[in-house]
Amino acid sequence: MSSSTDKSDDDAVGDPGPAEAVAAAAHDIGGFIRTQRLSAQVSLRQLAERAGVSNPYLSQIERGLRKPSADVLAQIAKGLRVSAEVLYVHAGILEERPASPVRDALLVDDSISERQKQMLLEIYDSFRRENGQADDQ
Repeated sequence: MSSSTDKSDDDAVGDPGPAEAVAAAAHDIGGFIRTQRLSAQVSLRQLAERAGVSNPYLSQIERGLRKPSADVLAQIAKGLRVSAEVLYVHAGILEERPASPVRDALLVDDSISERQKQMLLEIYDSFRRENGQADDQ
C-alpha cells in the first residue's frame, strides 16, 4: 500500500483537516447570510447590488464555495442592514460576546457607521475590563 492510500484512509476516519474546517465555516456563514437575506425578503441580485459584489460571487458565498473576507462581510451586513459583528461571529472572525443593553443599542443604531460602532464597543469593553479589574482588587 502506498503512503497516499494510508493518508486517505486516515483522513476518512480521523478529524477533518484544515481545508475541511475552512469549507465548513464558509458553508455555515453562507447559509446564515442566505437565511438573513430571505427573511429580509431581499433577492440575491438586490443584496449583491447593495453590498457591491457580483451576483455569482454572492451566490458562491451562500453555497459555501467561497469564504468572504471581513471587508466583504461588512459590505454584506450593510446590505442586509444587520451588524457586521453578527456576521463576524458566525464566520468565526470574532468570539460571541455576552449580551448587553449598551452593546445591543449600539449595534442597531443606524445613525452611526459600522466603524464608529466598533470603536465605541472597543471603548466600552475597555471600561468594563478596567472596572472589573478594579473590583477584583
